[in-house]
Amino acid sequence: MPRLLLAMMLAAAAAPSSAEPPELVSVEPTIHREAWYARLQNAGRNVQPRKLGQYEKFELEIDLKASFENPFDAEQIDLSAEFTAPSGKIWKIWGFYNPTNWDSEWMVRFTPTESGEWSYVVKVRDREGTAETEPATFRVGPSRRRGFVNIAENRRYLQHSDGSSFYGIGLWYNDDYHRRGHGQISETALDELQRLGVNFICFYPTPLETAGSGVGRYDQDRAGRLDEIFGWCEERDIHIAWNLVFHSYISEAMWGGGNDRYRSNPYRNIVDARDWFANDDAWKHQQNLYRYIIARWGYSPSLFMWFVVDEINGTEGFQADEAGALQWCRRMNDYFHQHDPYRRPTTGTQSGHVVHWWKEGYEIFDIGAREIYEAQEFPMPKGGKPDLIHDHPLRASYRNYAEQTAKLWAEFEKPAIIGECGFDHTYYEPGMPGYQATYHNALWSALANGSCATPFWWNYSPYLNDSIVTGQLRAFARFVSDIDFVGGQWKPLAVAASSGDAWAMQSEKLIFGWFANPASSVARETVTISGLEPGDYEVRLYRTRRGVYMEPDEVACTEGTLTVNIPELVHENGRAQHIGDDVAFTIVRKHAE
Repeated sequence: MPRLLLAMMLAAAAAPSSAEPPELVSVEPTIHREAWYARLQNAGRNVQPRKLGQYEKFELEIDLKASFENPFDAEQIDLSAEFTAPSGKIWKIWGFYNPTNWDSEWMVRFTPTESGEWSYVVKVRDREGTAETEPATFRVGPSRRRGFVNIAENRRYLQHSDGSSFYGIGLWYNDDYHRRGHGQISETALDELQRLGVNFICFYPTPLETAGSGVGRYDQDRAGRLDEIFGWCEERDIHIAWNLVFHSYISEAMWGGGNDRYRSNPYRNIVDARDWFANDDAWKHQQNLYRYIIARWGYSPSLFMWFVVDEINGTEGFQADEAGALQWCRRMNDYFHQHDPYRRPTTGTQSGHVVHWWKEGYEIFDIGAREIYEAQEFPMPKGGKPDLIHDHPLRASYRNYAEQTAKLWAEFEKPAIIGECGFDHTYYEPGMPGYQATYHNALWSALANGSCATPFWWNYSPYLNDSIVTGQLRAFARFVSDIDFVGGQWKPLAVAASSGDAWAMQSEKLIFGWFANPASSVARETVTISGLEPGDYEVRLYRTRRGVYMEPDEVACTEGTLTVNIPELVHENGRAQHIGDDVAFTIVRKHAE
């Protein structure tokens, strides 16, 4: 939208009134308006509004009269709706100002979680008083949608509202957008990711508050772009981890290389970067912004995680007052727990340096998120030509992911993820075969040590597409789709490998794990698992590169020990067959008839 036109609309919206109470002129469900447009296109034929399904967006377009100067300031004008579910539960949902919508400038978005008849009342408050509508109703039918993603009852994994598992498969995919229709994220790329089994992307948005809008007003071109991305993801059942505060936007001189963008942040007019976390005025404005974010995009089941802050230690505020920054993290965690109607989990990170184990942050947020950037002083192979038996870079790499994930699991009773990793800070350069192997191993080693999602690799773009967009994601997605992550209590299982490394997780019904040996492959090696009940077990080996299971094998467990022999594959019908450097497996106990 041209800036002059936007300014005129804002000026009109802020025009002084005659000191009369606010008025709700009209409230119209979008689905009714869709039917009206359809009737026009069908020569006036009677077209009924489409049926709304459970977990689908219900949207209200609202025309109102009120007194305010800033339509984004909830203290000046507070628009909301109260929805009453068939069960009697009441949902209070904030409304928001949306001048990019030509039909009406105010909206409420809500996603019903129950089938049946709902009722709602729309309310508005300004400096002169309040107004509300008469109750209205709408009916919600069943749908195949699975609902919102939350933490499972076992506290270790994620699940949809309908109780089905959600294992996150995805990576960072930043948009770098500036206006509607212009950014890195595209429908074509999302289609490709969906075909590979990806079910989430993580991104940091370009801030809604700009030097042009000022603090407390939100750039509607950027908001419109977010509407567009959310719509694309909803159509494809791709979820979003939203990084609310990206370190560079609140850093003035840390690290350099584009990581010092506070100079263009309008908050610099009210607070120094070093005081951003602890300043009460800044926090007041932030709360208003987060209210707007929840009101406009919080309806979406595609939004599955509040990634509150990324690399908090890369800011002057953290370096100057770590206690104040931690208090801000608690405020943020509490704010979203209190005001997000769908109670999505929160997370946050320090940077990927080996020493940046952030115990205090892991204790605050719902999901423990460790970063790993191996070139930032994680143990590197010694010398330019490592000993591939004792000092293999691939082995050093996957051990980093395994050990950091296992440490999160052991120290915190909550889901664990590697929240940022990869890019060009690995033991191999992007484009090299070793880089693809590093990514492949990161997926499987994190899974076998209890991560609730794939490592959040940085960053889907032309620079990394050749390394990331491969069949290995599809093969990984096939494997995890067979696992019920929420159907029991999980624990790490003791595993010993004859050569290389192996890890496994166990629930009451299933064992799954991963075995790797980059030095000489896993062929003719063994994996031994201890602590099992005696009896016969069905073992299924999974070829991670091809994405196929081998024929199941029956193995007896004696004296609490089960040993799996990995076969050597040579050729079949004149074609190469090789077990490769790694193999995944599932093990299920066979019960007597």
